[in-house]
Amino acid sequence: MTDPRPIYLDYNATTPIDPRVAEAMRPYLTEGWGNPSSSHWFGLQAKSAVDSARRQVADLLGCRPDEVIFTSGGSESNNFAIKGAVFSLRGKGNHIVTTQIEHPAVIQVCRYLEKEGFRVTYLPVDETGIVSVADVERAITPATILITVMHANNEVGSIQPISEIARLARSRDILMHTDAAQSVGKIPVRLDDLGVDMISVAGHKLYAPKGIGVLVVRSGVELARQIHGADHERGWRAGTENVLEAVGLGAACSLVAEQLDADMVHSAALRDRLWQQFETSGLDVKRNGHPEQVLPNTLSVSFAGVEANTLLAQLTDVAASAGAACHTDQVDVSSVLEAMAVPIRYAMGTVRLSVGRFTTADEVGRAAEKLIAVARSLAGSEGGSSVPDTDPDAIQLTRFTHGMGCACKIRPQLLEEILRKLPVAMDPDILVGANASDDAAVVRLTDETALVATVDFFTPVVDDPYTFGTIAAANALSDVYAMGATPLLALNIVGFPVDRLPMTVLEQILQGGQDKAAEAGIYILGGHSIEDTEPKYGMVVIGTVHPDRVLTNASARAGDVLVLTKPLGTGILATALKQGLLEKADANKAAETMGLLNKKAADVMRAFDISACTDITGFGLMGHLLEMVRGSGVGCEISVDRVPVIDRARELALAGVVPGGTRNNLAHVNDSVKWDRHVPETERLILCDAQTSGGLLIAVAPEQCAAMVDMMLEEGVLAAKIGMLTRGPVGKIKVRMEER
Repeated sequence: MTDPRPIYLDYNATTPIDPRVAEAMRPYLTEGWGNPSSSHWFGLQAKSAVDSARRQVADLLGCRPDEVIFTSGGSESNNFAIKGAVFSLRGKGNHIVTTQIEHPAVIQVCRYLEKEGFRVTYLPVDETGIVSVADVERAITPATILITVMHANNEVGSIQPISEIARLARSRDILMHTDAAQSVGKIPVRLDDLGVDMISVAGHKLYAPKGIGVLVVRSGVELARQIHGADHERGWRAGTENVLEAVGLGAACSLVAEQLDADMVHSAALRDRLWQQFETSGLDVKRNGHPEQVLPNTLSVSFAGVEANTLLAQLTDVAASAGAACHTDQVDVSSVLEAMAVPIRYAMGTVRLSVGRFTTADEVGRAAEKLIAVARSLAGSEGGSSVPDTDPDAIQLTRFTHGMGCACKIRPQLLEEILRKLPVAMDPDILVGANASDDAAVVRLTDETALVATVDFFTPVVDDPYTFGTIAAANALSDVYAMGATPLLALNIVGFPVDRLPMTVLEQILQGGQDKAAEAGIYILGGHSIEDTEPKYGMVVIGTVHPDRVLTNASARAGDVLVLTKPLGTGILATALKQGLLEKADANKAAETMGLLNKKAADVMRAFDISACTDITGFGLMGHLLEMVRGSGVGCEISVDRVPVIDRARELALAGVVPGGTRNNLAHVNDSVKWDRHVPETERLILCDAQTSGGLLIAVAPEQCAAMVDMMLEEGVLAAKIGMLTRGPVGKIKVRMEER
């Protein structure tokens, strides 16, 4: 029977806990729970366990037990080593030498130290990811006090010439540190063989639990303490020892010592099989890293013309890591691939595959076949002649796109810069044009009729094709409602990957759009479609309004009250859905919210004194509100506590499940917003969350606000008073938090 779980090829991210390690830890959950610093029997049992674990680590790393300092993991070990060394030696110099491909737990420490007066040289690497010893030597100055170079790179697996660099450092009386988080457990790592002064180890990279690590400090090396308190770990690191996980790390190190040679042979065979299948697939592929000086378990492979995150998103049954993230306006290539000067057409399609102790040959073979099939489809190698054999009812649309609905808009900073350079049409009958920040254009046809035209389309935010169609249509119609207009007709806009998805999926998308248009009381009279690498759908919507009753986001009045008609957080929930972190009930709730037409809210608005309106979409509440206050020449105050938020959005945002577009929005508005100091980062992100088919933001006369809100609630429309417009400061927003 085939294992239903995805095939795990991401051992460089973390390893599973070896069952034998878990068994060694088990007694310390229930019995060996004493404090190792206590002198009674319970404490002595715990101390004995920690001492035993320390010896096991020392035996593997070829050092003395008293040179082993337990930490919380590789990041703490790197921080302790680098900061401890340079602060201890500050009187002797202020220069650090490292490389451009280090882990963030080294690079970010160095960036911090630059602010503290230290100077850092970031050395380049060659096309195989190896730093030159000659470059290290040239970088050394009389002020150099530390060299820190990783042992093996986590992305491409290239192994650095650490022993040669260490000899050079020792000859110049310079401390040498190596981050060996990726190498311990995969290749031999011993203190004397490397010749370094400090080694960082992360337990979860060698089948031990997360939250435990080691810094090996050669005898005679003095470091400034980073965690102050009692004299734990021989006075090096305060804090009661993590007995349970220290035992786990010790057991894991013993297992590595016993079977490292066998593990190396096993991993190398699987890695080479993967590469052989890719190399003979007929695809344009490139292998990254050194051909020989490389970790036996790591394969970095680039598929030309393919987007790695789209590739992996579609492969729900293979777990691996991407080397680049493709956005609407740029490709974020990893610093490692960038330093290696991997051409962009390859870099954007880079996938890291890392195998381990529990990977099987069958898993590797099946994973390679799946990767090749999807990469071939994405690269168009089959010329669109066939579609993968996929059950249409089982298709998850969010797996076929790297974008997320309105969250994949071009960054507002970049878009505004381009739009400013375009000429503005000057015609008295153009009531709203490109010079405004509204999402629709308005042209006067007669004294009684103006035409409203808008266009909107995006990538899937839900997995079900029909539901995606309804949401996209509701989103496009929203721009017309926000202008105070009545929709008249619509045209479809379609981008569809005919070589990746069956045409029945497109049929379902269009049916969803058709049904939502019918709910709005209009027909879809045609449209335009193209083949694309990912599904996209939207509409051109035409509406009508009296020329004197056009609502824009640039006509708000100071003193008006702001009302919002849908909860925020759909961008966050859509991101959670794509990552497989959203329960079905929560996904359905988000889809229901996005699929609601703003028709009822728009109908109610017509009975009240409305000065301005906009719908909340890709730029988030704060981005669209900023357009309103700037365009209207007013200021604004809103209350975080009054803004409605969809269930689970706060919880997910706190866990870091936030679309890139939302973070871009926050960066865009920050200079124009005065945040109350009590407003946490999570709430700021929610207020800036890139919405898809969000609610209307309405500026209404204060004396009419209560009546309008009541009428909307009676019609089943969520309506919340969230703030008010002020006389100033013009173009600025003040965000306060009432509940504390």
